[in-house]
Amino acid sequence: MEQYRPNGWQRLTQRIAAIRPVTRFFSLILPWIDQRVIASSKGRASLTSLMTGFPIVTLHTTGAKSGHPRQSPLVGIPYRDGSYILIASNWGQAHHPAWYGNLRACPQVALTIDGRTGEYLAHETTGAEREDCWRRAVEVYAGYEAYRVRAGNRTIPVIVLTPAA
Repeated sequence: MEQYRPNGWQRLTQRIAAIRPVTRFFSLILPWIDQRVIASSKGRASLTSLMTGFPIVTLHTTGAKSGHPRQSPLVGIPYRDGSYILIASNWGQAHHPAWYGNLRACPQVALTIDGRTGEYLAHETTGAEREDCWRRAVEVYAGYEAYRVRAGNRTIPVIVLTPAA
């Protein structure tokens, strides 16, 4: 995994972001703002990444119901052999995020990282692989544990995107 080192300000922002009312506020505004910042920077920057140090990627899926292209800025945690971990936490809400449903319907996706887009194949992790990926995700953002508690009975899906051959 790439070395992940947020600065002091970013670590403070991460701790604040895990607080329930702040999480709710961020869940409403950050995806909207990030889509615009990512588009204007050609995929090289996002407000979330600047504020928190999170490795932000853009997931390109096909809408499960509409068939239309969809884009979601997400925390993309570098894993092994060029793969990435995505956590379908949906900010700790009781339901899965829309991108997760799209990804399940069509696991062939594209991922934009630092302005470069590549093709990936998604799979949902289980067992030891899931535990390893979850541990790595919590190393990047401890707030995932708070989201897990808030999600109640919903098991938060952990996805690995592997580069397509």
